[in-house]
Amino acid sequence: MRIPPFYRLPSWQRFFAGMVVGGIISWMIFLFMFGTMHEKQALKIEEQKNDISKLKNTLSYLQEEYKQLNQENENELVIQEVKIKIINTTKTKVELLSIHETEDKLSEDLRSLLTKDLETVYGNKELIKKIIENKTVKLNDKNFRLKVKEMYFYTTTQITLELKYEDD
Repeated sequence: MRIPPFYRLPSWQRFFAGMVVGGIISWMIFLFMFGTMHEKQALKIEEQKNDISKLKNTLSYLQEEYKQLNQENENELVIQEVKIKIINTTKTKVELLSIHETEDKLSEDLRSLLTKDLETVYGNKELIKKIIENKTVKLNDKNFRLKVKEMYFYTTTQITLELKYEDD
């Protein structure tokens, strides 16, 4: 088998030379286009990295500032309301109206806690407990003592009390 002698004909020589030159030119165009596209993408990635680092720095700064503001606000919390709840009314068989009046009276006695700093009131919780437990309440011609079951301190202070006969 023999290869035909096309290399001797000038028209075929021009065709093959054109193919080679066209291949080289197309390869150069491809390299140029790929290089510019790659350069644009690398530039875009670099800009995005810079934006991400700036946003991370801003986010960390804002988070620190947010934590600091929360801490300051928490330090400035004050008592806005005092709620008293008396339980154990079924064992003592006391009227609900008398219980409600006693709760109102105790709320009035503890009115001095309003607008006080939360830390100060929490620091004096034993004093508040002693003040409440040393009171004797007269309901239905019987004397009762109050015992503190639970105390929750926040902007609304909740105190749960239990009625006990003074004899106990």
